Amino acid sequence: MRKILFIALCLSSVLGSCAKNDGSIPDWPWYDESDPDVWLDVTGKFGSLPSYIKVYTSDTSSLMKGRKAVAYLATVDLSQASFKVWGLNDPTLEGSSDALKTPTEVYNAQDNPSLVINGGYFYTDSGINYPASLAQNEGTLLSPNINYASQDWVVIYYPTRGAFVEHADGTIEAAWTYWADADNHFLYQEPAQNSYASDPLPQPSATFPEGGVPFEARTAIGGGPVLLKDGEVVNSYTYEMFLEDSDVSVGVPDPRSAIGVTADRKLVLFVCEGREMTPGIEGFTTAEVAKILKGFGCVDALNLDGGGSSCLLVNGIQTIQPSDGAERSVGSCIYVK
Repeated sequence: MRKILFIALCLSSVLGSCAKNDGSIPDWPWYDESDPDVWLDVTGKFGSLPSYIKVYTSDTSSLMKGRKAVAYLATVDLSQASFKVWGLNDPTLEGSSDALKTPTEVYNAQDNPSLVINGGYFYTDSGINYPASLAQNEGTLLSPNINYASQDWVVIYYPTRGAFVEHADGTIEAAWTYWADADNHFLYQEPAQNSYASDPLPQPSATFPEGGVPFEARTAIGGGPVLLKDGEVVNSYTYEMFLEDSDVSVGVPDPRSAIGVTADRKLVLFVCEGREMTPGIEGFTTAEVAKILKGFGCVDALNLDGGGSSCLLVNGIQTIQPSDGAERSVGSCIYVK
């Protein structure tokens, strides 16, 4: 039961203290506020990058009623490169002896990739690290999405959680998964419609929810909730069973990380600062991130761990000020060479 309790805490216990810029964060000036919907190309500010990677920044958005932001997008042409995942090795949700790593530690361990962004959720109990989100790299399952949830730890639910998946045939999508054991790991195009206001639905299987297929992926990352599916904003927050007082709450502006794909096969990595690390910068809600990514051209997208975990490195350089005051050690990262 202690393990289950810590899962409930994992989304809120990772919140940390704030500190101001220590000088290591690029201090880009605000650009032309008369044109708030334009993402400014700052690729050249980060040194030499492959031609298939572009980096953009924005300080405001009319979708967000013009309020200030510190936000970055990195795009990757998937015809020339793809993404990989580092994560805790825990394919049966029993806990891992692997150490958590900061994005910079992942950057160093993976031979200095061009891009590194934090991945999904995680927690620690009695010195053991537990992933709470899917991580799969080059066909190897590192960890599945967490497969149960509760408010009182008496009534147990079985949520399908969001995932961003690159299949073996190269297709990419956001979808929902459920792992029961090594022989029962499924992917769905719609989530099980669980709600804490209702009795638990059956444990997901090949036949529930409808359309389940055996999980298969070249590379995948979990998190949640799903933000975009087939070009439409998705609100699966309730179905994925995130707690209302967690930092995933759709109504709370916070630092955020997300991953998406455009119709013309550009991978998009998004991060925004928040919690007043820069004066006046609150961050965005998950619903706002969904609108921003759709406006940029994403058709599928997934919310990743946020708050103090949010971090995007470009050539090893931080783009936002982490709200813990320094990079947090996390349970998974996405990277692009």
